[in-house]
Amino acid sequence: AAGGLSAAFSGPRIAFYVGLKSPHEGYEVLKFDDVVTNLGNHYDPASGKFTCQVRGIYFFTYHILMRGGDGTSMWADLCKNVRASAIAQDADQNYDYASNSVVLHLDSGDEVYVKLDGGKAHGGNNNKYSTFSGFLLYPD
Repeated sequence: AAGGLSAAFSGPRIAFYVGLKSPHEGYEVLKFDDVVTNLGNHYDPASGKFTCQVRGIYFFTYHILMRGGDGTSMWADLCKNVRASAIAQDADQNYDYASNSVVLHLDSGDEVYVKLDGGKAHGGNNNKYSTFSGFLLYPD
């Protein structure tokens, strides 16, 4: 059993976990600028995008705290290149979470990011109210 585990972890180590420091609203890529983990440096906090450099199967998850209370809703899309792969939505609440997760096959150069598609996302200095993370499950 130990041999199977070591073989599973002998490939490239790619993982990231980032938080949102400032609030965002409208229609924009969320730039998660509180970088906690970035093994392989494939996540770019300046663009908010993870860029694949190793083909394979990846897992991504995101949790966005909505700033509401004003009659608006929030949509946050996890996008692969320009197409939404998952959508998280929340209706008018003072503060509430919207989350989703995906397992995707990525080719080298593919970009994955979270795009606000209306509404307001709460950033919390270093409190990590809104987060985005991902890692390589299996390289091709």
